[in-house]
Amino acid sequence: MRALVIVGLLGVLALGFVITAIVRDSQSNAGTAQGCPDGWPLADLNLRERKDVKINVVNATDQPGLARTVADELSNRQFQVQKTATEKKQINGIAVLRYGPKGVGSAHLLQAYFLNNATQGYDAARTDDVVDVVLGNNFQQLATTTEVNQSLGDSGPPKAPKGSCPSPPAK
Repeated sequence: MRALVIVGLLGVLALGFVITAIVRDSQSNAGTAQGCPDGWPLADLNLRERKDVKINVVNATDQPGLARTVADELSNRQFQVQKTATEKKQINGIAVLRYGPKGVGSAHLLQAYFLNNATQGYDAARTDDVVDVVLGNNFQQLATTTEVNQSLGDSGPPKAPKGSCPSPPAK
């Protein structure tokens, strides 16, 4: 009988410790906007549908008309192509994705179209939700639908870039 009383008392004490730990948890806001340091932008991590992704396509290669060709292909895949441009300074990579906090989820989707080989060009000061797709000299073609789906599965969900906080999920 004495053992049952002691075990019961220990159970009540353990329950009290658990409740106290939950109530006083100082990390309950970690990973949300409420726990974000002052001045850090909120990164929109919502993975957009293609029809909701706004992009600019920039040609940073020596191939004339590449931006227009890729823009047409992305438009045919239901992306909202805002404009095309040419950049005088060439880049040697496959592509650079330039975006701000509002474009994180969109850039994550676009990254899959480059098989996760595009360079990230996150700019915390940028205020729009447009992603600039800057094509480099090593660009050959966009990924197929199957390759895009596989790349999205391999990369996992979008993550907040360094120096930003995840915004609360959309409802």
